Amino acid sequence: MRDRAAADPAGLPWPVEPDDAESEYRLPAPGQTAGTPFPGAAVPGPAPTASAVTTGPVRSSGQFTGPAGGQPWSVPPAGPQPSRVAHPWPQPAPAPAPAVPGPGSATPPPGSATALPVLPAPDPWSAEPAPPAVDPQVARELKRQVAAELHKQLAQLTVSQGSDVDRATRRQRGRALIEEAVARWSDSYAQSHGVAPTREQDRALSEAVYDLLFRAGRLQPYLDDPEIENILINGCDDVWISRVHQPLRQVPPVADSDAELIELLQDLARQHGGGERSLNTANPTLALRLEGGMRLQAMTEVTPRPYVAIRRHRVASATLADMVDLGTVDSTIAAFLAAAIRARKNVMITGTQGVGKTSLLRAMAAEIPPDERIGTLESEFELWLHTLGHLRQVVPMEAREGNGERIDGKPAGELTIGELIPAALRMTLSRIIVGEVRSAEVVPMLRVMTNGEGGSMCTLHARGPQMVVDRIAELCLEYGSHMTDALAYRLTANAVDLIVHVAMVDETALGGRRHRFVSHVMEVTGLGEHGRPALNTVFGPRPDLGEPRAVPHTPPNCLDDLRRAGFDAGLLQSAYGSWAAPLSLRIGGAR
Repeated sequence: MRDRAAADPAGLPWPVEPDDAESEYRLPAPGQTAGTPFPGAAVPGPAPTASAVTTGPVRSSGQFTGPAGGQPWSVPPAGPQPSRVAHPWPQPAPAPAPAVPGPGSATPPPGSATALPVLPAPDPWSAEPAPPAVDPQVARELKRQVAAELHKQLAQLTVSQGSDVDRATRRQRGRALIEEAVARWSDSYAQSHGVAPTREQDRALSEAVYDLLFRAGRLQPYLDDPEIENILINGCDDVWISRVHQPLRQVPPVADSDAELIELLQDLARQHGGGERSLNTANPTLALRLEGGMRLQAMTEVTPRPYVAIRRHRVASATLADMVDLGTVDSTIAAFLAAAIRARKNVMITGTQGVGKTSLLRAMAAEIPPDERIGTLESEFELWLHTLGHLRQVVPMEAREGNGERIDGKPAGELTIGELIPAALRMTLSRIIVGEVRSAEVVPMLRVMTNGEGGSMCTLHARGPQMVVDRIAELCLEYGSHMTDALAYRLTANAVDLIVHVAMVDETALGGRRHRFVSHVMEVTGLGEHGRPALNTVFGPRPDLGEPRAVPHTPPNCLDDLRRAGFDAGLLQSAYGSWAAPLSLRIGGAR
């Protein structure tokens, strides 16, 4: 056994980030009411001042928080109070009045010191001041009123120009109306309280309204955080997130009620640009893509509360060299997979959820010659090969959900991936890539691999590489009663050349990290015993050496094809691959 380099924790490809404290929306204290909306403020103010209006797009980097510990916005003296605009930022309680007024006491005037909450003064020594907090109720009220005015203006604009208003114009008009609304609200607050909100507070409120109207509301700060991989919502007040190399942790609510959460999901469905999608009694499930390529799956009606799962692909634009840097593969496997793509081998990438199948598929697609014409088929766009720029001719196709009404047992208007494949074959494509095979579409996909020029790829959910063949057969049986195990096995043996299995070892609960890596590369060599596809383990783990990652085992039967595509067969001679040391694990691995 050759010497192995000692594992270097500093060289690990998945750096452990510090556990940042989560900012949050905090709800008003019990019994607290929302602020007075800007049109009906108690004291109408003059025209907005320049300091109260922020022109052009603005973006607050922080999340929005409410009063800490349920602290009310202000502590007024006892007795009847003048009408005022509620303050959306937390305020320290003023000093208590020297005497509590009795029933006949006079009410302090709005301008008196005891009636004025004091805006917190910025700390000149603070290197990172906390972002201003926003009352969600005030933001929602402004959002409703801006939406009504925006609808009126867009309707007039549509009539005047004779066509629908584009998305950019809607957002531009909306931004202007939001700034005007916040300026009026801020001026009314200053008139009634004697203290004007700061520019930063105006910006925070503007962004909260903008997120509610055009983006994901109180979910948006989590969507904007690139370190968050998963957002899990089990009702409006049971929200969990997972960061890179950190376990799940609970965060504050993203809505005040389940009804508000469902309304947010319906807004996101309406903003989705890929066909009709909805969430209601007739359509209790919702799957869509969000801005930035994140994927959302939601359920309601069939569950006691609305449930949502949002996943982020952190490696949005990767190559096989990037996969080497991340520790997913070593340079030997990267060279092998690159040659397989150039040699037009049909590849199926397998693994469980969240292990990095799509990222690896995207990296392998970067090895396709740039002038080839390819097609991608997905239920929701996740590969984004048509936007990355490497491939000059990509035909992206996205499945379409039905509208709830069923005709012949199928939702009206639905188009599945399986139904798109025949049309894709008439688009003069050299390769077809399916983002994820989930059901009966596996049969037309296997037929594409069998009849086409080769070089097609897809992903498939499977717990282990030894389960892949049976998993394919199970999905084939969903195609129709005429499908049999024997036919499914024959289709698999004729269509698939290589199976690449991606695994993950999660040690975050032990203070470690998530290790994602290719554990097996298996070659399908035709039909074997009992009519099942025969598999040859080209790369696999070596438990005797404490190495769970894939290292060379047996040369493939297609080695000559790979050599013609530029692969160096000598790389398969090393029993350890190109890894510098066995994978460093807290439990198992090298001793």
